[in-house]
Amino acid sequence: MMEFNDLIEQAKKVFDQRTAVRDQALVQARQLTRLSAHTIRAIHRDEVEEAENMLMEARVLTLNIQRDLASYPDVYFAGYTQDAIKEYAEANITVALIRNHPLPAPEDLGIEYAPYLNGLAESIGELRRKCLDILRQGYSEDAERLLTTMDEIYNVLVTMDYADAITNGLRRQTDLVRGIIERTRADLTLSLREQHLQEALQNFSEKFPGIKDLRLPE
Repeated sequence: MMEFNDLIEQAKKVFDQRTAVRDQALVQARQLTRLSAHTIRAIHRDEVEEAENMLMEARVLTLNIQRDLASYPDVYFAGYTQDAIKEYAEANITVALIRNHPLPAPEDLGIEYAPYLNGLAESIGELRRKCLDILRQGYSEDAERLLTTMDEIYNVLVTMDYADAITNGLRRQTDLVRGIIERTRADLTLSLREQHLQEALQNFSEKFPGIKDLRLPE
């Protein structure tokens, strides 16, 4: 029979090891989250090469996390680790869609479906941000493309009718996505109407050159 002192020593050894693994996972998760955020910031600035380089760094870091936690699935599937992997998915998806590249699959990124789909949902906010950046220069077909992509993503997400414990809270993210898309659609519609009105005013001024400065108010 195990003596109490032996039990204590063995328990401490196990807990010390798991604490060290957890602490290292927290550090790596923060690094991955920060790297993913910087990647998204870079692609919004049209710094494509920098964004791609950071995605490669994030890929290596994700593989390291998976390797280090292979024997500790409870730590790997803990909230902080899965949140970081979700951010990694969001960065990859955002870069691909803004550049009009094929959508990367979970298998391409080497991650599970739950963080992937949550990353896909959160990429909607980044696509809206890109749409607004485009619309500041006037209506654009590229903004229309991004809105269509947002709709397609939402149509996928609404079919994932599973418990939050399975999807890591995807349903709440999906509910938020719908509102983001509708606001973006309204912004795009307004921009298109303004463009049509500006074109009509321009045509009118060309037909009646005596009328000057006929344009929309700032």
